Amino acid sequence: MQHLEWKRRTLGATREEGQLHIRVWAPEARRVEVAAQGKTWPLLREPYGYWHASGLPLQDGNRYKIRLNGEQEWPDPASLAQPDGPHGASAVFDTRAYAWKDQHWQNPALEDYIIYEVHTGTFSEEGTFAGIEQKLDHLVHLGVNAIEIMPVAQFPGQRNWGYDGVFPFAVQNSYGGAEGLQRLVDACHQRGLAVVLDVVYNHLGPEGNYLGLFGPYFTNKYHTPWGGAVNFDDAGCDGVRRYFIENALMWLRDFHIDALRLDAVHAIKDFGPVHFLAELRDYVDKLMTETGRKHYLIVECDLNDTRFLEPRSQQGFGMDSQWIDEFHHALRVTATGEQSGYYKDFTGIGHLAKAYRDAYVYDGQFSEHRQKFFGVKAENTPGKQFIVFSQNHDQVGNRMFGERSSTLVSFEMLKLMAGAVLLSPYLPMLFMGEEWGESNPFLYFVSHTDRELAAAVRAGRKKEFAAFHAKGEAPDPVAEDTFLRSKLQWNLPGQAKHAVLLSFYRTLIALRRSEPSLRHPERNGLTAAPGEAPKTLTLRRRSSQQEALCLMNFSQEPVFMQLPQGAWKLRLHSSAPEWQGNGPANVAGAAAVEVQPESFMLYFLDHV
Repeated sequence: MQHLEWKRRTLGATREEGQLHIRVWAPEARRVEVAAQGKTWPLLREPYGYWHASGLPLQDGNRYKIRLNGEQEWPDPASLAQPDGPHGASAVFDTRAYAWKDQHWQNPALEDYIIYEVHTGTFSEEGTFAGIEQKLDHLVHLGVNAIEIMPVAQFPGQRNWGYDGVFPFAVQNSYGGAEGLQRLVDACHQRGLAVVLDVVYNHLGPEGNYLGLFGPYFTNKYHTPWGGAVNFDDAGCDGVRRYFIENALMWLRDFHIDALRLDAVHAIKDFGPVHFLAELRDYVDKLMTETGRKHYLIVECDLNDTRFLEPRSQQGFGMDSQWIDEFHHALRVTATGEQSGYYKDFTGIGHLAKAYRDAYVYDGQFSEHRQKFFGVKAENTPGKQFIVFSQNHDQVGNRMFGERSSTLVSFEMLKLMAGAVLLSPYLPMLFMGEEWGESNPFLYFVSHTDRELAAAVRAGRKKEFAAFHAKGEAPDPVAEDTFLRSKLQWNLPGQAKHAVLLSFYRTLIALRRSEPSLRHPERNGLTAAPGEAPKTLTLRRRSSQQEALCLMNFSQEPVFMQLPQGAWKLRLHSSAPEWQGNGPANVAGAAAVEVQPESFMLYFLDHV
């Protein structure tokens, strides 16, 4: 790819020394113009398919479109603002006009991250960035130190998970737009919270996706669930790669985002000599050298392939961390016994123990679900390179009825699952509302304005769950009620068991952040093994100062489990009366202890 400027954005409308510039990549166009306020201005052809004009008399907020070949007009592919949605005109926005107050902010070390995933539209009643900002004190009190915001790229309508975005540079207008996001990031930093932004580079949504009119943004060389793949290695791919790398750098540089979570990178088809992710890593490294700020690249990847995590010096792609779905699957099967779909590959407690030890459950074994041998071993990969969870937007929202764990398992099991995640040797992530046992579902919802497309999505959702028809109809993803039912209930955290569970999460997180044996996600010195009794597991973590021992009982019967020799001190007993459990208030120190059903006991042994 031709040299890319990492210090500033060059695509779309930019302002330099008071002059407005517009640059568009349209390699096959014969003529390109800017149309605004009843006038047009020609763009001059540059090398490699770019068109550029400078000194345009447009002010911030002015609307404009790009006219191709003297014919139709379209929004700017690199638009930063779509005030009227994806079909309307673009608006000029200066990312550098915001007066930041986070000059003393320092991104925490990755190993210290405790992440909280948020969907902007359903997190608050307002469904905006300002609505999130009003709840930041709750997150600080909870103890998390990083929020992960689901995608905010402009999508059609007012309701969407965010994975149907069609303007990667534009921030969803109904959320508060680009300035609203900048204000939220600034407010997070002032409260000690890092911000992770979920971005989608493997596909674009189906409505309002005009990129293909400007150039070869897509290729039929590969097939994806969304049609032709984004063109990262076919003819004309240089402009596409530059487009998405500039996008990533913009979030980090101009919006002060601390980390990017790249959606489904296994669907980024790139067989060129330098993978797109590796090139992105190189440019982010240059940006960090220039600014002195630290940024992380986190991926969702379904390949169990350590090349994504290995450093560039070892010919890896250099990603900092990845979501590890297999930990979730093993935990879910252990907790619920569910083994439909991809869960059929997981046996429960044995695989959960393996996930603690090895991260990847499948690291070379035969997978019945995939019908092939799958994965490689992650022997030299530190724990901070894996992110684990008991719930996330996918694992909840892709269920037919969007049920959260709070409606699928007992109150005792909720506490046990929280412990399983927060005591792990990996980076823990919570899904919004799980800390108080939110009972509203998180459903799949869209608000496409194209009626035929909306009907197709509705029909597709019904077809996907046809086998579950006896259990009822899948909720209509287009209906506004489906979206409204997915909003958090902020009156719950102060009520009965919801308040107890919230206090329990706060206690667990505080232990995670303060105890030497838990604080750092180290896999060295870890042991995890199923117990003699069914559905029990002993997890042991060690640091130079301390050892932690967690006895977990996922069964519905009390079980005696052995304590290793030593002066172990009980610090947390999930079934204790203070947590509205049925266990005894005092547990006598003995070689074996009775672990109550669906509970855990956490011990520490300090090294003197």
